[in-house]
Amino acid sequence: MTNDNNVFSRVRIPYGTWGTSYFPAWQTSPLAEVNIGQFAGEAMGRILSKRKVSKRHLDYLVTGSTVPWHWKFFNAPLLSSCLGERTPGSHVEQACATGLQAIILAAAEVQCGGHGTVGVLTFDRTSDSSVGVFPERRTNQHTVAINDMWDNFGFDPATAGSTLGTAGRTARKYKLDRKEVDEISYCRYQQYFEAKERGFLEKFAIPFEILNTQGKVVGYLDADTGVRQVTLESLRTMSELDTCVTKGGQTHPSDGMATLLVTSADKASEFSRMPEVEIRLIAKANVRTGPGLMPEAPTFAVQKLLQQTRLTMDDMAVVKSHNPFTVNDAVFSKVMSYDWKKMNRTGSSLVWGHPQGPTMTRIVIEALEEAVELGGGYVLVMACAAGDIGIAALFEVK
Repeated sequence: MTNDNNVFSRVRIPYGTWGTSYFPAWQTSPLAEVNIGQFAGEAMGRILSKRKVSKRHLDYLVTGSTVPWHWKFFNAPLLSSCLGERTPGSHVEQACATGLQAIILAAAEVQCGGHGTVGVLTFDRTSDSSVGVFPERRTNQHTVAINDMWDNFGFDPATAGSTLGTAGRTARKYKLDRKEVDEISYCRYQQYFEAKERGFLEKFAIPFEILNTQGKVVGYLDADTGVRQVTLESLRTMSELDTCVTKGGQTHPSDGMATLLVTSADKASEFSRMPEVEIRLIAKANVRTGPGLMPEAPTFAVQKLLQQTRLTMDDMAVVKSHNPFTVNDAVFSKVMSYDWKKMNRTGSSLVWGHPQGPTMTRIVIEALEEAVELGGGYVLVMACAAGDIGIAALFEVK
């Protein structure tokens, strides 16, 4: 694909101006006790300061989250105030695709010339998620209470089935082998812990003090708490919750935030920690698959993306997926004839958790860091979302 055909030709991501919190499993850290929006805005300010980028350079802010939080009505304007700047902005929400879609919307702002430096700030707190009460005149109940987390995971209004049941349904469609699925799960855990032990996470994950409303320290967030080592034997002895789905083969809800900058080329050179590194967004693709077959959707999004760019999987230096189920990676490997050991080499959401809003933002950050380590190349990221949605994007690191 030539740069002339790149619809995001003006867009760059300055290397190293990004950062994330660690992603603790829900109810395992002090992050469960604070307003996640306020924390995210303040955390972005600290990350920019640490990266030596003045927040005054921000022209616009794209925010993304999926779980309602106190003062959510104000979204981006409030978050920019927590950041310490009165920056205009807008909010995006599309389940697990939110973190990547926020980056794409930021790129569109730069590409159209509306803004030169756009901040992306994604976050969610699944701990103690809100419960909403909705008027329902069609029933005798008159009101319906919905728990934002469990009721949305447990019921897909498009199919009247469970979102959690999509993995087993997809595993049966592709006749997946439970033995191979367990091997993939084990590999994913090993990849994460190997990356952690060599300090890879420290390139982008920032420890934070967690403060209460009085400004007192209530704890520290310095690890993806809730992540435990597993053995292949322990995975194989786990009971199936559905076909090829076990506790060790699916992710867990968590809390966290992630941020990065999307800029024009001249701004990227100014802000980058390594100006000689150029990062471009090349293309993106969205699809919907059959009802209730969510784990196959990222594969179809990638097929569409490769068709658009006239590239192949052999052209990819880095491949990372949001894999809430190991089934996702098993299907991708089978359909694309791609070695699953070459994917997610520095960790994945299967292991470190799923706070939804910032999940894909962290995946993009990890993928770009990995590509820089390798000396550049094409970077492919993908995700599933909301029962049957697939999203994929292609970056290039030079």
